[in-house]
Amino acid sequence: MAQWTSAVGAGQLARLLGSQQDRPAGPGTRRPPAYRALADGVRLLVLEGRVPVAARLPAERELALALTVSRTTVAAAYEALRAEGFLESRRGAGSWTAVPAGNPLPARGLEPLPPEALGSVIDLGCAALPAPEPWLTRAVQGALEELPPYAHTHGDYPAGLPALRAMIAERYTARGIPTMPEQIMVTTGAMGAIDAICHLFGGRGERIAVESPSYANILQLMREAGARLVPVAMAEGLAGWDVDRWRQVLREAAPRIAYVVADFHNPTGALADDDQRRRLVDAARSAGTVLVADETMSELRLDDDVEKPRPVCAFDPAGSTVVTVGSASKAFWAGMRIGWVRAAPDVIRSLVAARAYADMGTPVLEQLAVNWLFSTGGWEQAVTVRREQARRNRDELVAAVRRELPDWEFEVPRGGLTLWVRTGGLSGSRLAEAGERVGVRVPSGPRFGVDGAFEGYVRLPFTVGGAVAEEAAVRLAAAARLVESGGAGGGEAPRTFVA
Repeated sequence: MAQWTSAVGAGQLARLLGSQQDRPAGPGTRRPPAYRALADGVRLLVLEGRVPVAARLPAERELALALTVSRTTVAAAYEALRAEGFLESRRGAGSWTAVPAGNPLPARGLEPLPPEALGSVIDLGCAALPAPEPWLTRAVQGALEELPPYAHTHGDYPAGLPALRAMIAERYTARGIPTMPEQIMVTTGAMGAIDAICHLFGGRGERIAVESPSYANILQLMREAGARLVPVAMAEGLAGWDVDRWRQVLREAAPRIAYVVADFHNPTGALADDDQRRRLVDAARSAGTVLVADETMSELRLDDDVEKPRPVCAFDPAGSTVVTVGSASKAFWAGMRIGWVRAAPDVIRSLVAARAYADMGTPVLEQLAVNWLFSTGGWEQAVTVRREQARRNRDELVAAVRRELPDWEFEVPRGGLTLWVRTGGLSGSRLAEAGERVGVRVPSGPRFGVDGAFEGYVRLPFTVGGAVAEEAAVRLAAAARLVESGGAGGGEAPRTFVA
């Protein structure tokens, strides 16, 4: 009986291997044999989660043809992977990926570091800050005071608590976007909102246009929903969105959905201006594409002189094109799993009807806590503290990275929580692997791309500051030295296989 649960084609595996960048070998550096480089490349893809565990690999002859190498090279690489525990084989069933006994399964997204590891590892994987106190405690206490009347009901509110829906609608209206409560659905975080939208509009096999790079966990959510991702390249640095390119992709690929983070984009930190937003909406409307605007970072403006553009939905007065997603998780606290969707009333009704077969509704107590924050002014006070903390962390992390890693390149974003860094020609995947060995967890660029893009990048969130930021930069520099010396993978110096 076969032990594999998915399959990777020869062409796909060749593209993934070819995407792994490597800086040229220095004088006197001995390159490993071709089979060793190939084995290291496959192992790294498994450790990164870009090739799933229990994925059937191509037959030796097929992969040899795709890589234009000898079958002997592929056979020797497979044998090395079997010896190291990264491959299992059975006659008649083929070969499939595995992880050695005792190794954790690779994460496909950016799961938070387990609490027990926080004392020894600096976690730069999760772009989330600790809760802003005393506002979290006050919000929960306020929610408990409001809870008794709701405790006498069934507690199921598929569209969200009426009071919170009305409050969110009022906040959009105050921003110049007239909104009724019937246009709001409260969800379990932004991920819950986008999952519901993808299932309503997408469906298995549907195309979804996404920024390239984009938020890793959303990309993985869409992949697992069976979507066919269509990447649209971002401009370099903080320039943001090439709207002419978007218009071409939307016209030619005709995706059902397009997903954008126009407010302090994750991971680059770019901020779309009013003209870019207007033209994006026009392009989506012309193509018949639903434009999903993720506003989870919108309130994290870190520099006071930044002029805040209008919301994306402001350029869709009829409400026929833009679906907006918001959340308390980034601006307030990731543990407050409250998100929302703003859309046309008929879209909200469809989302609510479909929800009965998913999670039924969002926890009442957390909705009451967010409603307390919105209604008392506690939200604005807490977000002010959050901005100050993120700004201080950003400045301290930037200074530390520039001091320890002067070859790394980035532009300092004016808001958001992330720094998108070009790593001076080093493999981001190998840096992430080496970082685990020296005590710093950092996500590599390919997690934010489609099919192996951005190997020369890492994302650094503004989640640490002061002495911790300085130590994080020191450990990143140590990881970089490991990669440069060829010691990131242990054993023979691992080099990227390039087809």
